[in-house]
Amino acid sequence: MKREYLSQNVYDALQLRLHFLFEEFDNIFVSFSGGKDSGLLLNLVLDFRRKYYPNREIGVFHQDFEAQYTVTTEYVERTFERIKDEVEPYWVCLPMATRTALSSYEMYWYPWDDTKEDSWVRPMPEHPYVINLKNNPITTYRYRMHQEDLAKQFGRWYRLFHKNRKTVCLLGIRAEESLQRYSGILNKKYGYKGTCWISRQFKEVWCASPMYDWSVGDVWHANYLFQYDYNRLYDLYYMAGLKPEQMRVASPFNDYAKDSLNLYRVIDPQIWVKLVGRVRGANFAAIYGKTKAMGYKNVTLPEGHTWESYTRFLLATLPARLRQNYINKFQASIRFWHNVGGGLEEETIRELEEHGYQIRRNGVSNYTVMKNSRVIFLGKIPDNTDDIKSTKDIPSWKRMCFCILKNDHICRFMGFGLTREQQKNVNLLKRKYSQVIEGQGV
Repeated sequence: MKREYLSQNVYDALQLRLHFLFEEFDNIFVSFSGGKDSGLLLNLVLDFRRKYYPNREIGVFHQDFEAQYTVTTEYVERTFERIKDEVEPYWVCLPMATRTALSSYEMYWYPWDDTKEDSWVRPMPEHPYVINLKNNPITTYRYRMHQEDLAKQFGRWYRLFHKNRKTVCLLGIRAEESLQRYSGILNKKYGYKGTCWISRQFKEVWCASPMYDWSVGDVWHANYLFQYDYNRLYDLYYMAGLKPEQMRVASPFNDYAKDSLNLYRVIDPQIWVKLVGRVRGANFAAIYGKTKAMGYKNVTLPEGHTWESYTRFLLATLPARLRQNYINKFQASIRFWHNVGGGLEEETIRELEEHGYQIRRNGVSNYTVMKNSRVIFLGKIPDNTDDIKSTKDIPSWKRMCFCILKNDHICRFMGFGLTREQQKNVNLLKRKYSQVIEGQGV
């Protein structure tokens, strides 16, 4: 969809959105990661609150992933100490399952794992507002729960703790950052009162991205204009030659950050030594992160193999749990393309037909903005689709193979979202907690 420019600037639009949020929601907290976007949002929200709603309480939630640059920890520390008397601070350092893209043998690592305290990348922060296993008021927390669930369950607990009233979490997400985030804003199904930037999480718990239309230039212009403090890691990134879109503050082991893992050796060597011993595959990924060894560049097919046979060979080398994870994903994808079909543009459909692919239209896709036709594949899934130039979003054994080579446990390369648990575990938790939730009216 083409971007439409309005006469209003992004700062004024943000002010109107904040007025809307403060009028609509009883409880407001900001999710602060330590990055440029959430840091700016926090400062803008506090300035807005001081000016228009000085008596309103604001919470600040920071989810600490243990492994991070020293300058990021220093920035988070500075920020909390500066604002601790005017907000409700929550610095969360609880064990949680966090995906790692570095190893073929581990899908998760566990920040602040109490069974591995001796190998922690850095000491536990010591402040009254730090939440850990010894000081944990979050009743909705489950030991080693997934990181995404912890963030969501904090919002649910925050609502319960604040008189069970309507609650919103403010996020520094911008549509410009990635196609996935752009699509998430554009195709919002459950927007609040017609908005595309507020979505529902639980009963009376919402998430809002009031800076969704800001550009990276807007972010840095605002930091300069208002003289806000920011994470000095960005200065180090700049001196290291990174482009703005490459500068990320995230867990160093996930899909997005693993490419720049090698920077830890240069920017923060003391932390790097700890990282190598903390998560399996960190050193290997730092050396080979952008090579064929990690599924990048032009991966060539071994002689005598098809992409299907090579995929099956790779699956046979994996541990049983990880192998079954990939098999479940691949089977779900094959069923989808055989029975439901994905929304494809007319140009792609024509190209597929011209190259002799056996396909059939199957109605209209509700997940595409332009209501593209759904297309299913008849017969076997293609070994590769290298002859199709208009899109990569079609099924093939080559795509499946790349997921294994990239340690892409989520299969994001195939279009899967962040499915955090096997479906049987989700159903088990639903059955286990359904009576409790119903009894509390949650």
